[in-house]
Amino acid sequence: MNRMTRKKRWLLALGAGLLLWVGFGELVQAQPIPLPNIDLQIQQTDDPVEVVGTLRLLVLLTVLSLVPAILILVTSFTRVVIVLSFVRNALATQQTPPNQVLIGLALFLTFFIMAPVLEEAKVKALDPYLAGELPQEEAIELAAAPFKEFMFNQTREKDLALFVNMSEMERPETKEDVPLNVLIPAFVISELKTAFQMGFIIFIPFLVIDVVVASTLMAMGMFMVPPIMISLPFKLMLFVMVDGWYLVVKSLLESFA
Repeated sequence: MNRMTRKKRWLLALGAGLLLWVGFGELVQAQPIPLPNIDLQIQQTDDPVEVVGTLRLLVLLTVLSLVPAILILVTSFTRVVIVLSFVRNALATQQTPPNQVLIGLALFLTFFIMAPVLEEAKVKALDPYLAGELPQEEAIELAAAPFKEFMFNQTREKDLALFVNMSEMERPETKEDVPLNVLIPAFVISELKTAFQMGFIIFIPFLVIDVVVASTLMAMGMFMVPPIMISLPFKLMLFVMVDGWYLVVKSLLESFA
């Protein structure tokens, strides 16, 4: 009986599939779906204007491919994501919050912090370039200016002097004389130092809880109980009572003021 019933089910499923296929074919024949026609051709040209346009397109595609690196290295993203990771490690909650949540929060905080810089670059460079009022080279320089100013405000003189000396360039007279290939690595190591300093301060209260719990367990002779199992609820309670996420985000925002 089971074999006969299974056979009937297979026949019914096959018949339903055939009916659906026939009905879909009739629907496609009755109402044809318009498909886009894409024609990509590579041809030789002697027109300098077309060559320049093609080169500009290649440069634009190259810049777009570097957007993730630009986002990480010339914005506040590095400091924000490292500090948020330190918070999770100090709590010892393993993968809570998950990486997707931390990176998403770091991205939106980065957009919030960098909003004035992005707006200035848009008004001074992007809008005039799209309106045809600026050439591409001048637009790139004007767009980089607000980012350079932001990075200068967050870069330590010692870090900047290191790369200036190692590049063997002449001592720059003004900020505009410092190239991006010198400013960006100096900015990154300054951000790493600042992020680790903030992470050290975040770790202190949770480290005190770990030491107190471990000492208490040893005094009670409970050597087989992992201290992390006892200290984790106290860490979470402390973090919630002081509104930890508010304080961490507030400290991050104020560090860029």
